[in-house]
Amino acid sequence: MKLFRKMGSDAFLLGILGLAAFLYGYGIWNDQYANTYYTTSVGSMLQSFHNFFYVSLDSAGSVTVDKPPVTFWIQALSALIFGLHGWSVILPQVLGGMGSVLLVYMLVKPTFGTTAARLAALAMATTPVAAAVSRTNNIDAMLVFTLLLAAWFLFKGTKGNKTGSLIAAFALIGVGFNEKMLQAYMVLPAFYLFYILAAKVNWKRKIAVLAASTAVLLVVSLSWAVIVDSIPASKRPYIGSSGTNSVLNLAFGYNGVSRLTGDQGKGGNGGGMPDGTSVSSGQTGTADGGLPAQPPGNGTDGGRRQFANDGGQADRGGMNDGGGGGMFNTGTVGPLRLFQAELSGQASWLLPFAAFACIALFTNLRRKNFTQKHKEALFWLAWLVPIMGFFSIAGFFHQYYLIMMAPPIAALVGAGWSELWTQYRERSGWVSWILPAATLVTAGLQWYILHPYDKTIGSGWSIGVLVAGILMTLLLVALKGKEKPFVYAAGLAGLMVLLIGPTYWALTPITYGQNSMIPAAGPTGGNEMGGFQMNAERLTQFQNAGVPGGTNSGVPSGFSGRMGNSEGVNQQLLAYLQSNNTGEKYLFAVMDYNTAAPYIVEEDAAVVILNGFSGSDTVYTADTLKALVESGKVKYFLVSSGGMGGGRGGNSELTSWITENGTEVPAAEWQVTGTTNSSGTLYEVKLK
Repeated sequence: MKLFRKMGSDAFLLGILGLAAFLYGYGIWNDQYANTYYTTSVGSMLQSFHNFFYVSLDSAGSVTVDKPPVTFWIQALSALIFGLHGWSVILPQVLGGMGSVLLVYMLVKPTFGTTAARLAALAMATTPVAAAVSRTNNIDAMLVFTLLLAAWFLFKGTKGNKTGSLIAAFALIGVGFNEKMLQAYMVLPAFYLFYILAAKVNWKRKIAVLAASTAVLLVVSLSWAVIVDSIPASKRPYIGSSGTNSVLNLAFGYNGVSRLTGDQGKGGNGGGMPDGTSVSSGQTGTADGGLPAQPPGNGTDGGRRQFANDGGQADRGGMNDGGGGGMFNTGTVGPLRLFQAELSGQASWLLPFAAFACIALFTNLRRKNFTQKHKEALFWLAWLVPIMGFFSIAGFFHQYYLIMMAPPIAALVGAGWSELWTQYRERSGWVSWILPAATLVTAGLQWYILHPYDKTIGSGWSIGVLVAGILMTLLLVALKGKEKPFVYAAGLAGLMVLLIGPTYWALTPITYGQNSMIPAAGPTGGNEMGGFQMNAERLTQFQNAGVPGGTNSGVPSGFSGRMGNSEGVNQQLLAYLQSNNTGEKYLFAVMDYNTAAPYIVEEDAAVVILNGFSGSDTVYTADTLKALVESGKVKYFLVSSGGMGGGRGGNSELTSWITENGTEVPAAEWQVTGTTNSSGTLYEVKLK
């Protein structure tokens, strides 16, 4: 409590937290469904404890989402308290983002001082990608909060030699594993290195503590996975996107090494891609998105495929290795990838300043002068560098994953500015000129980031930031060695100028809108699929291949930031199903989660979803579907015009079984008079 009272008396910190609340939370009440895939699952989780525990996508507990449960458990609890709305499932991420800002402050302040902590918190709050992802119900904002909380326990346990705190730190990384699997482990090198360097105990004690902490880490990490995998498949949902109906396969395949290699088939079915098709068939997709790398060809579904709703990942050769930034605007693999136009606007604004700060932080490093500042700076570097390396070579990721870079950059900027200022004022030689150099180079990078958007936002932003950076550099040069009261203010102003660009970019999800499925900051975020924008030529290719155009920025059907190709609740269909229900547990079964979403989210209806994310999972076979009908649990099936959402053999089998054994319900009985039959065909299947 004493700690919180001290922080509460810091008006600057409160202002920074207020800014974060605005950037992360303003207008979230306008997002009806957020990430439809995840919100549908939260709606299903509220219908039964069975669904809650497994994070089931549908009411019947047929298939899970493609991520572990912790974040969705939190979202479900929020929805239980406030009701199921877009804002209620986003709220935990808003609070997690604000918590991350506070934790950065708390981690930096004890060693580097109040000013450094404030600057670090401000840099964290205004990181564009942090603002973009915290405004959605995607997982990453909560993951970063969990890892920063783990870092707080690590620092506390190391300083006080408290084994309990150290074990808690690694246990929290295990919790992070149960939020987004192997992505949580990206910080482990920093945790191990820091404890080894900073703990004031003998090596025997260090090894014992690290061994115990690692054991706890593994137990917490694998607890849910082992429990679920040990339960017979017939008594639990299919593990979505795993390919083998195994959480461990999902963790280490599809959500693990496949992210590095770009080979999404590792988690697929029989070597297929995540929408359930083989690579040779040309169909591709992932649970973070599903758009083909090439226009559909003449595959088993006649060249007409229904896409997943929130973007996609094709084979590596067609996605992220090519020019034009790849499918998801993630640039070209290489050491400068994070500085390319496709990614630099998300989290790279202050990277040069952080690099110069590290030079300043380590210039006085000596074997006999290895201070706490050096140790903590190494911790943040050991967090940042491996992550930068991963994203420089990874085959598949989305722009919003770069939030993992935000905490170490923010901490190094805040702590580094303090050291740069000290050297600027108190030392001579080249070291004292690092602060002006850092200001100039960083301003140059920010011009590079802003300049391509001159036609959209006006050239005043790029030119203004560059000119302001140059002027502040010249001012710092002119004031070098002067004993003036405003010199300190000039030093702070130099960094404030460098925060103008990222702050404006962090505002773009509010001012320009964003894709809630694949969030990204920038003035085109609302019209792109997570940074991907289809040009007219590409759209023509899709249309010529038989793919219907959608209504969101001219992209294929199924692609919008919120509800995809769902048309919302068909009240006439709902009334028909309710009035003709004769005791069946589930109102009806649908082909994909997009069709089910409005009924589960808005009406709390019990709906069976026959596919996983995008047709990649063998959730039902003809025999198990027959058993479901014979048990009297469902009799109505809505088959969308695009088939089962993937063209996969198993999907075609289900479609054929439904059409062969069902009776088509006349559209006039369940469709609004005068509308086209755009929602598909309704079948009634009776086997008794």
